[in-house]
Amino acid sequence: MLNLGNNRWSFKPHLGISKAWGHWTFEVAPSVTIFSDNTDFFGGNTFAQAPIYAVQAHILYTFQSGVWMALDGIYFTGGHTTLNGVKGDNEQRNTRAGFTLALPIDRRNSLKSSASTGISTRTGSEFSAAGIAWQYRWGEGY
Repeated sequence: MLNLGNNRWSFKPHLGISKAWGHWTFEVAPSVTIFSDNTDFFGGNTFAQAPIYAVQAHILYTFQSGVWMALDGIYFTGGHTTLNGVKGDNEQRNTRAGFTLALPIDRRNSLKSSASTGISTRTGSEFSAAGIAWQYRWGEGY
């Protein structure tokens, strides 16, 4: 995503691991989001944010037709901010859960719907969300 006016960069490496057992698949993906400092924050102030550490997990079931559904969960922590060296009391420590359903249209296209909600929230993710996405797959072997 691009946030014009944010005056900083972020970098988010992930490591994804999955294991399939017949129709069932388990996935886990730890990540860390690292932020650069914003040295031009509202009149020359310096805004900094600590890294946010996260781990996602998904349990998927794939039907014979190619339809799949998943239970999703994520835990993340960290991300407190600092303004001109003064640490804010806004560290995140949140747990969210959700559900995903994917319906294949053809070999390369599918329609995916999802919903999620906060389970426990210290700060930052006290909301529920629903979404729909068109997914396109490329490459051989799918």
